[in-house]
Amino acid sequence: MNPIILKEKISEFLKEDLGFDDLSVAFLPGEKSLSGSFVAKQSGIICGQEIPQITYDLLGTATYKPLIPDGSPVKAGDVIGTVSGTAATLLSGERVTLNLIQRMSGIATQTAHLVDLLDDSTIRITDTRKTAPGLRLFDKYAITVGGGFNHRFDLTGGIMLKDNHIALAGGVAQALRAVKQHVGPLTPIEVEVETEEELRQAVAGGADVIMFDNQDPETIRQWQRLVPQTIKIEASGGITEASISTFKGCGADFISIGNLTNDVSPLDISFLVAGVVKS
Repeated sequence: MNPIILKEKISEFLKEDLGFDDLSVAFLPGEKSLSGSFVAKQSGIICGQEIPQITYDLLGTATYKPLIPDGSPVKAGDVIGTVSGTAATLLSGERVTLNLIQRMSGIATQTAHLVDLLDDSTIRITDTRKTAPGLRLFDKYAITVGGGFNHRFDLTGGIMLKDNHIALAGGVAQALRAVKQHVGPLTPIEVEVETEEELRQAVAGGADVIMFDNQDPETIRQWQRLVPQTIKIEASGGITEASISTFKGCGADFISIGNLTNDVSPLDISFLVAGVVKS
């Protein structure tokens, strides 16, 4: 992850959470030291081990030691990292740190699960732009940690002609002709198709990638024979945990799944201060 953007984002999140001050630590002596552990409470793939130290550096004094690297499996009870530092730093940074690590680990875990279910090394699972506003950097990094791949990061990363663009242009052929008058030589063009006729127009018009939208595996197998090897094929739309295994061997180069980042189940992780027993 870009360290400059990473630091800026975490700073924004801390500002949101802290407001003018953290009133819950105001009673603590300023230099009181603590140590603690981050503990997984369920099995999954860990992600986000850069987050704690950057958070603590923005708040005060603490040193985080990751014990399990990003992309590694964990089980309930595993200590993923330890930290020591001033009490105010550790406690004020706890929620932002946990929110990010839990979300990222949840995304990485689900991505790895879908990669295993598909069980096809010829097809890459990718994310989409269906990320939570402000969290795209974190969400997309988590996809790669889980064994997936990133689609375009933003609207400058490539042109995707979807149903609304095509309708406004008057068809696939017209949309491709129009956009090619404005695009540079290094910008890829992807076209979404829903019928065989649209597919033929996308091939004839020189699309770089063709998305087969909401098509079943058998239709993809039939349509992919019409696509030259110079054009990549993406399958997308309604592909779920229950159905993804049926796409094995369908001929697509990519399967994009929006639910990887817009329907996230965070991995349960806790922060525990050493030696503290509640009375």
